[in-house]
Amino acid sequence: MTEFSLSRLPRIEFGAGVLAKLPAIARGYGAHALLVTGAGSLKSSPFWPAVTEGLKAQGISWLHLAIPGEPSPQMVDEAVRALRTEPIDVVIGIGGGSALDAAKAIAGLLKPGNSVMDHLEGVGPELPYAGPATPFIAVPTTAGTGSEATKNAVLSVQGLDGFKKSFRDEKLVAEVALVDPDLLATCPPSVIAANGMDAFTQLLESFVSSRAAPLTDSLAWGGMKAARDGLLALYADAGGAMARERMAYAALVSGITLAQVGLGSVHGLAAPLGAFFPIPHGVACGTLVAMATRINIEALRTREPAHPALEKYAQVGRLLSTQGQLDQAAAHAALIDTLQAWTRELKLPTLAHYGVTPADIPRIVADSRGSSMKTNPVLLEDSEIAAILAARI
Repeated sequence: MTEFSLSRLPRIEFGAGVLAKLPAIARGYGAHALLVTGAGSLKSSPFWPAVTEGLKAQGISWLHLAIPGEPSPQMVDEAVRALRTEPIDVVIGIGGGSALDAAKAIAGLLKPGNSVMDHLEGVGPELPYAGPATPFIAVPTTAGTGSEATKNAVLSVQGLDGFKKSFRDEKLVAEVALVDPDLLATCPPSVIAANGMDAFTQLLESFVSSRAAPLTDSLAWGGMKAARDGLLALYADAGGAMARERMAYAALVSGITLAQVGLGSVHGLAAPLGAFFPIPHGVACGTLVAMATRINIEALRTREPAHPALEKYAQVGRLLSTQGQLDQAAAHAALIDTLQAWTRELKLPTLAHYGVTPADIPRIVADSRGSSMKTNPVLLEDSEIAAILAARI
């Protein structure tokens, strides 16, 4: 059996209604909390009163920090400076990937007090993170990034010289992840589409990763089955309890698998796209995954025809297909056709919608070879990476 290691995971509470456990769990860490949420949708939902009244009942006081959009290093540093003298026993992140990543980074730096730029991969001095981190509880309200199960906080600076990089360490992993599918009931269809495709992309990329292992393969397979049965159903009706459970599970598992074995070319490209243009991460992944899968398969057939990832791609094609038994080539075609169909049905925008032009391709390609690209199943040439982008402009 392939050698593998399993890095730290949070305690996981999964199921409809588990949000009710949050106050008592938080009280186990102390009486003073920092709530980190998105810009406002949670406060206008029926879940906010339940959270705040529950905290009051447990004798917990709290400060509230709202995150407008994707977090930046400057935002994290400003929050740490403003809050580090407060008696914060636990940080509770409630929201999508941006809110959870911000909460994770802030929890990591409240006690040390230094700048997150000291630790970001690929920029600055990349100093080792010594901690200690403030205990962090993750409560996702979308089904996408899987940040509740990962050890990295993704931070970005947008613009011509922008970047999208990770603050990564096992000490940043949430103590507890509370995954309540009912929280997805208020997600708009566009968020369900983008985040759901992000989750599926993470599952597929970890399944064919150069570091894939039997344990993560099993988890990714179950996650892809859940996404197959849940994504389009949830997009059509966020009130469907079964679809919510399937996508919440798919997203959670995608975070576990990516944290263990890495990702691939789609996420390699999503980083510079999100840094240079105002494109949401899930949209970037969802709009690219069909073409990236096609390019990977073609490159493997040409250069490494015996590579095990080719049969893995075929297995996923058979999983998603309704055509019964398929040989490898037909299964590859079925996989690509299904991903293209999902992209259309979920109405995912092209890159051009966010201002990307053919002239931008070289600089995106040049900045795409970060950590995610290193675990792609095949080393892609610049021309192949450019073709992925060109197909979606």
